[in-house]
Amino acid sequence: MAVALVALFMAMGGSAYALVITSGSIKNNTIRSVDVHNRSLIGKDVRSNGLGGRAIKESTLGPVPAAFFTEGSQHFAVVNAGGQQVRARGTTSAARTNEGRYQVIFNRDVRGCGYYATIGGPTAAAPPDNGQVTVSGLASNVNGVDIRTTGAAGNDANKPFHLLVLC
Repeated sequence: MAVALVALFMAMGGSAYALVITSGSIKNNTIRSVDVHNRSLIGKDVRSNGLGGRAIKESTLGPVPAAFFTEGSQHFAVVNAGGQQVRARGTTSAARTNEGRYQVIFNRDVRGCGYYATIGGPTAAAPPDNGQVTVSGLASNVNGVDIRTTGAAGNDANKPFHLLVLC
């Protein structure tokens, strides 16, 4: 009868035994990467500076985004001396309006942005000769930037340029 009661109790209660592993029961330097399920650890699970350069496979890392750019703030134009846009992001048009005078129109209001320009060729050829470039907001269009290029003597001259607008 006693054996029958024990058998009944075991059948009803189960015979599972839980194995609990704590950090105190693990010896240092005994856990390997094969022992840890992929994507199961998060940043707070690893001590600060616990992973060194040898532990990270650089080939598995993706591109690092620019820290100060947010989507929609990266606007630029590379314009040749004739006013044609060679490459750009976030622009709708570029044009030479007069000798050494250009307008670049962007796809959004750029009045509150910073404008940075430099004389620079649109290709890998040697940079153009001396000159200067100045920029300002375009009075007739909130989406536009007015660019003026001059030669070494300060006279208006057609020059290729690179324009960066940071918002």
